[in-house]
Amino acid sequence: MDWFKLSLQLNKFPVNQARKMLDEIERIPEEDYQNFIAKKKREIVNYHLKNNEFYENFIGDRSIENWEDIPIMTKKDLQTPLNDRLSKGFNLKNTYIGKTSGSSGHPFAFAKDKLCHAFTWSVIERCYSHYNISLENSRQARFYGIPYDILGYCKGRLKDLLSNRYRFPVFDLSDVMLEKYLVKLQKQNFEYIYGYTSAILLFAKFLDKKGITLKDKCSKLKLCITTSEILFQEDKKIIEKSFGLPVINEYGASELDIIAFQNRENDWRINEETLFVEVLDENNRALPLGKKGKLVITSLYNRAHPFIRYEIGDVGTLSEKSKAKHTILKELTGRTSDVVLLPSGKKAAGLSFYYVTKSIIENDGNVKEFVIHQKSLDSFKVLYVANQTLSEKKKQQIKDKIKTYLEPNLQITFEKKEELKRSKSGKLKQFSSFVNN
Repeated sequence: MDWFKLSLQLNKFPVNQARKMLDEIERIPEEDYQNFIAKKKREIVNYHLKNNEFYENFIGDRSIENWEDIPIMTKKDLQTPLNDRLSKGFNLKNTYIGKTSGSSGHPFAFAKDKLCHAFTWSVIERCYSHYNISLENSRQARFYGIPYDILGYCKGRLKDLLSNRYRFPVFDLSDVMLEKYLVKLQKQNFEYIYGYTSAILLFAKFLDKKGITLKDKCSKLKLCITTSEILFQEDKKIIEKSFGLPVINEYGASELDIIAFQNRENDWRINEETLFVEVLDENNRALPLGKKGKLVITSLYNRAHPFIRYEIGDVGTLSEKSKAKHTILKELTGRTSDVVLLPSGKKAAGLSFYYVTKSIIENDGNVKEFVIHQKSLDSFKVLYVANQTLSEKKKQQIKDKIKTYLEPNLQITFEKKEELKRSKSGKLKQFSSFVNN
């Protein structure tokens, strides 16, 4: 029995209708697609202006003549009671309710109407099917967070049972626990691995240290899908080698949908079926393809709650190869909040430190994980988990590299930890600034 589909239908999510609509969207010719998206953008804006008091007040007395006249919505704007943000006819009982992880520093609750949520699952189903993965029949090994209160834990396990998956919690990733995970993986017929990039990478390094290729132990495994955290190319190679599997990168947001999914051509294809994605500069002006800017996203089908020109908090670039019906996310380079402010006045992406440090700190296999904290304009701390304390030579190499790529006279300190603190959801934030902008 298809428990996954049945559970959605029992909760009155119109899965069949969503699948049919998705099929219809995919049949729209390339030359007609821009007009179709323009129509859906107008429809969702007009709907919320007529039916959502929160959005009507958000727009205020602004004159909306063009799409660019619509103000940008931020996560901070949505930190109000959820009931105050719902459209007419929607309430907490007839919608799907979720919460963001809070990794951006602005957690909030959100809602999706039943059709919109069914659309979300239909898009996921379509993406996975390209790799012969079925949400209904393919068993998933899920490296993810889980609530540890009794009710939350039981709900999480029940949800996993109905979704044909087993969850490997990421809050304890010691070698002892990873050994137990390996045993569990060998006992069940998992077809794919899914989860947070940092946790999957740590498991891959554990396997590499033991000289194990996971595919040799779990022959039914077909694929690994990483999500929620940036996957570096070097890390992808490590996972592919240790797992003996292709590694696919997914980029999504719980309040929206899958935003981009890596296809067989190795392109990160944007989900144009349910979303409209823009790249804007600091003045909220649209940037041409190939230029880096903040990602702003519109949910085209969510009538319960407006996500219109919603600044998700990430920085990215759309590829010059993009077409109307085949938009490609060229790169994702971190969060807008993760900006390094330097004494000279220079600004850099927070992941700059991570990129610069990574090549040196992980080459010898000693360091398992590390994060960077900015304490003041000129003071940074590298927190790391390792078998042995970093040598003075290694520390100096890192400092020299940072001086070359960023600027001189920065104070870099190091602290060896037994484990790194993850967010409540289990994510590992790779760069954090404690400088008041």
